[in-house]
Amino acid sequence: MDWKFLQGLLSGVNKYSTAFGRIWLSVVFVFRVLVFVVAAERVWSDDQGHFDCNTRQPGCKNICYDYYFPISHIRLWALQLIFVTCPSFMVVLHVAYREERERKYQAKHGEGTRLYDNPGQKHGGLWWTYLMSLFIKTAFEIIFLYLLHYIYDSFKLPRKVQCDINPCPNLVDCYISRPTEKTVFTYFMVGASVVCVVLNICEIFYLIAARIANLKYRGTVHTSLRKACPGMDSDGCKSSLKS
Repeated sequence: MDWKFLQGLLSGVNKYSTAFGRIWLSVVFVFRVLVFVVAAERVWSDDQGHFDCNTRQPGCKNICYDYYFPISHIRLWALQLIFVTCPSFMVVLHVAYREERERKYQAKHGEGTRLYDNPGQKHGGLWWTYLMSLFIKTAFEIIFLYLLHYIYDSFKLPRKVQCDINPCPNLVDCYISRPTEKTVFTYFMVGASVVCVVLNICEIFYLIAARIANLKYRGTVHTSLRKACPGMDSDGCKSSLKS
């Protein structure tokens, strides 16, 4: 998989992210994508080849491996990284949509006119898109953590598993290669995923708190203007106060 392509796409998200969002991107690339590409893929590269069983019955080894490892950790983590990063593109696409509207508006009304003060500013529909992307990312993180624990019954890999599935002649002992090293990487990736969930939740609360504070400030300003200029609208009052 070409992770550089994904990094190039997500680098555009960094421009529209909050401080929590930028930390989230750093954690994803440094502690998840980089560890995944540099180390984790190599640890699991010989997974099936070094899965040894104490029988020579044809097909028994493959059946037992498929039973205990229906999907590889590496492939599950690759899917997780794709699913949790894709919602961020919603923000980029929404900003691109705003910029295109701005371009058409200026082409129609002249270069000096503006439809948006800043197309990347998180207000209106873009604020809801950003908030929705955070909820989707958090949901995907939790779902994949649950799937990892559900499929393997634990985040810790056992040294030995027992299998009696046909065509195995009897109860067969099978041994996993490098179980301790794989367990360490599993806990590390799970920990990085939990950190990303915490960052997403913090960013959700930050966005909602900032929105509430902004609305309260606007309400206070509007009330003050009504008291200062009764019978006038807000724009007229501001103009009269400036003059």
